[in-house]
Amino acid sequence: MDYETKIKQLADKKEMYAVTYRQLQAVTGVSYKNLGKILSGKRKAGDRMLNKIETALERLNPNAPLEIIFDYVRIRFPTDDVEHILRDILKINPKYMIHEEHAFYGYSEQYILGDIVVMADTLDLEKGVLLELKGKGCRQFESCLLAQDRSWYDFFKPILDHENAVFKRIDIAINDRAGLLDIPFLASKCEAGECISMFRAFRYYASGELKKRDEKIGMGNTLYIGSLQSDIYFCIYEKDMEQYIKRGLDVKESDVKNRFEIRLKNDRAYLAINDILCYRNPFQTAFSIINRYIRFADWQEDVDRRNWKTNEIWKMFIGDEGTDIRLTMKPEPYTLEKTKNWIARQVAPSLKLLLTLDEIHGVDEIEEIINNAKLTDKQKKLLEQQTEVANQNIITE
Repeated sequence: MDYETKIKQLADKKEMYAVTYRQLQAVTGVSYKNLGKILSGKRKAGDRMLNKIETALERLNPNAPLEIIFDYVRIRFPTDDVEHILRDILKINPKYMIHEEHAFYGYSEQYILGDIVVMADTLDLEKGVLLELKGKGCRQFESCLLAQDRSWYDFFKPILDHENAVFKRIDIAINDRAGLLDIPFLASKCEAGECISMFRAFRYYASGELKKRDEKIGMGNTLYIGSLQSDIYFCIYEKDMEQYIKRGLDVKESDVKNRFEIRLKNDRAYLAINDILCYRNPFQTAFSIINRYIRFADWQEDVDRRNWKTNEIWKMFIGDEGTDIRLTMKPEPYTLEKTKNWIARQVAPSLKLLLTLDEIHGVDEIEEIINNAKLTDKQKKLLEQQTEVANQNIITE
């Protein structure tokens, strides 16, 4: 592509995305006057500068908006009636759940469907029943909700109205699909005192640094704002790098660049869910929490830091009250992908070696071993879960 064509393409993209030169300046660090001269063809720019402008325009692409999802749900129900929670709250047929006589958090048993976990305790009934949905569990439960013709609103409302439940933890995740959040940049703002915050603590880990046991590992650049022991703190990290590290996915193919997680516990979690149900505006709930606790500003000499101007890039992220960001569902069915990946990495090479030796020696020892293998009760239940008619494990009204 020749230079003139490239400039026209960038200028057209700027107009199509309705990006101002001031916005472009905030993202590129290049003055808006120079940007104007470059995109009007009055000043020549090198490939590096053109790539910087193109990257900035894509970060400001209105067709790659923010989205809000639930990424962790932990609720304690003050009852010993596990079947009620499964059938009436989750609306999942207990017949298709794996039962195990061990669990976390001091519970003695758990019921599992993929990453959907419900815990109970036959010895201490006062513990109640605990529902835990981590990230994968939320996505899998959304598959159930869709099959039931329900939403998260439909799920949470009867819990708040009738169950007297305790919201132990709720994570609200804002997916930055456009790449507006620059984690190293935000970390530098924290270090320079340009994060005006109610929190006193922040931690920044560059990509590849070892994390402590109570923090996520392998998330690329990661910034924690607030104490991990408090009832509210924020975690901002590179989602595309996390997917690359965990699953080997090309960062260029990731539909989410960065993630801003609002992690809430106990009363903070309850109030957030109540607010979302009241106003049906998750953007308002999420960003009112963010704006209450942090604001990234630009240093100004002889001005009280509380009055420093809000950073332009941060303004683009927090948007305004008229911004429409819906609560998004990203359902994923439960599969044995993790088991298959483990076999591919750990078992398949040895299995191939043994099968090759069997072929050389003219025997069928490995095939015989596989044929004589006995499935455990848990494996039989997994087989049942994977082969039943779709949605048969779901209870619909």
